Amino acid sequence: QLQLVESGGGLVQPGGSLRLSCAASGFTLDYYAIGWFRQAPGKEREGVSCISRSGGNTNYADSVKGRFTISRDNAKNTVYLQMNNLKPEDTAVYYCAARTTVQALCVMSASRYRYWGQGTQVTVSS
Repeated sequence: QLQLVESGGGLVQPGGSLRLSCAASGFTLDYYAIGWFRQAPGKEREGVSCISRSGGNTNYADSVKGRFTISRDNAKNTVYLQMNNLKPEDTAVYYCAARTTVQALCVMSASRYRYWGQGTQVTVSS
């Protein structure tokens, strides 16, 4: 059974850091581009970042550029989202998602992703 599991969320003060992990089971991530998305209460789900199969292409939402870094370790079948200088507006449930693709580029359109994790809560508050 294909499964993605997010971890690493929690409560952090503004300016703090968290590292989210997205671990795959039941399949290997080598053939999948991975996206991170988030959804705050009352808001639509938005793309945060994505990484191509090889890791050679990454994209970020303007709101997180310079603060978040996406990476992947295919040997560990895991993708990471390092989040620094967190702000209260980063508070949301964060989801990772996977899509099979032969493209060298990744996209941050949620409709393009087939497999989703259950999400992990990130709360930034003093």
